Amino acid sequence: MKKLLYLLLATAFLSCNNERVLQLPEIESAEIIEVLDVSPAYIFYDETQPDSTLFNRKNLIGTTNWLVNVDKRLTLKQAIPHIQYLQDKRKKASMHKNEAAKNYFTCNDKSIRSLGFFEFTDVNYTTDVELDENQNTGNHRTLLIHFFNDDNFTLNEFMGDEQVKSDKVNLKQHFNFKYFFPYSRTNEKISVILSFDKKMSFQKYISIREKMNYFINRKNVIVNEEFIY
Repeated sequence: MKKLLYLLLATAFLSCNNERVLQLPEIESAEIIEVLDVSPAYIFYDETQPDSTLFNRKNLIGTTNWLVNVDKRLTLKQAIPHIQYLQDKRKKASMHKNEAAKNYFTCNDKSIRSLGFFEFTDVNYTTDVELDENQNTGNHRTLLIHFFNDDNFTLNEFMGDEQVKSDKVNLKQHFNFKYFFPYSRTNEKISVILSFDKKMSFQKYISIREKMNYFINRKNVIVNEEFIY
């Protein structure tokens, strides 16, 4: 299957404007290393285009799992509109629809030196709408986290509509599971809402999302809506 995927990737690169190269984002250790019944889409980095992207979706088959290959050099501002287009296309598909089909980002898994995949089927990307850090988050504990493009992030913790914690933290120094461990020891459900600087590279986004997945357990849930602004 891995040989088939490499052949699939290489074929698309060669067929799109003479050996165009796409640099996949790297991931430390993917949870998913094999996806069957696939078709690809490609979002290339291309400085000759007005938005520096070239979007190739010709090989997508609606009933298959979609492998979305995004060049790691692109910013979220450049890549997300194309990703939103694909998500809308999947949702609007009516004929021959496969309810079990999923969407994945293709990555280079450094731990196995092969392809790994990051699922984003249910993620709803909201662009150009700033996350309201003063919103009422219900009756349970909520973490609102915004990642900047300068290796810092802000963390605002709410209990219902009452803010109980607000920090600005350096991503490289403190972003690991231990930083969040005190929250995960509580008996309360924790909802985590994420937002990202639109100037952030796709590589950095994938790295952060991989780390955030370590935070998920039976009491911690990352909300499906992600904000890009």
